[in-house]
Amino acid sequence: MEVGSVGDVNVVTILQRIDAYNAKELEDKLNELVPGGAGKLLCDFEKNEYISSAGLRVFLALLKSMKRSGGELVLCSLQPSVKSIFDMAGFSRLFKIFNNRDEALKNFL
Repeated sequence: MEVGSVGDVNVVTILQRIDAYNAKELEDKLNELVPGGAGKLLCDFEKNEYISSAGLRVFLALLKSMKRSGGELVLCSLQPSVKSIFDMAGFSRLFKIFNNRDEALKNFL
C-alpha cells in the first residue's frame, strides 16, 4: 500500500491483491494510520485487482472502528471485479464508494 495525505485526509492506495496471505499485514498498517479509528481515511482501489473474504473483513472491521470513534472511511476507484465482490457481499451498501479520488475527496469538504 502507498500512503499519502491531502489536507487532513489520509489517502491509502491499495495495491494489487488482498487475500488471506496479506490481509493481516494490511489491517495492521491501516490501524496504525488511524489509531482508534479517529480521523479521515480514503482507500483508493485503482491499482487493486482482487479482494478475498479476508480482505473484506479488514475493511469491515476498520469501518466499524472508525464509526465508533467518529472517524470516516470512504473508498474509491473500485475495479469492476472488486466492485462485484463488494456488491455480492452486500458491502456496497455499507461503504461510501466513489468513482474516483477527486469525487471521494469532495466528500470530506
